[in-house]
Amino acid sequence: MKIIFSTKVSRAFSLLEVMIATAIFFLATFAILGLISTSLGNARRLQRPCVDASALLSQLSLTNKLVEGTYSGNLGDLLGKAYQEYRWTGEIIEVSSNRLYQADFIIQSARGGKDILSRTTTLFYRPQSPAGSLDGGGLIRR
Repeated sequence: MKIIFSTKVSRAFSLLEVMIATAIFFLATFAILGLISTSLGNARRLQRPCVDASALLSQLSLTNKLVEGTYSGNLGDLLGKAYQEYRWTGEIIEVSSNRLYQADFIIQSARGGKDILSRTTTLFYRPQSPAGSLDGGGLIRR
């Protein structure tokens, strides 16, 4: 009687190899999830409107007359629904007696935030404007 020994040895993964492969798989998975999270955050930021106070000054430049005073309102009333979350405050003062006006505007969050999101200042020459405080006129506030 002949005894035949099989020379085939079945190899399997050791527990250590399986644990290392699992760790590498989870590391790659978390790296991909981190990239996706960052991409979604950037896309969300792009959907918010860019807030710039110069849009208010462009509206103000369309008028031929300026009246000194402090003004405020909701930015959505001027620029549309996308800007409903913002409020603006502006002050117009005469800086020279030749009807040269300085317009200062700021934009803040309408939710009560004190942080200024945008600020701009410019000068307007409006000879058709009523007399300001430097020309002997009274300071008119709205």
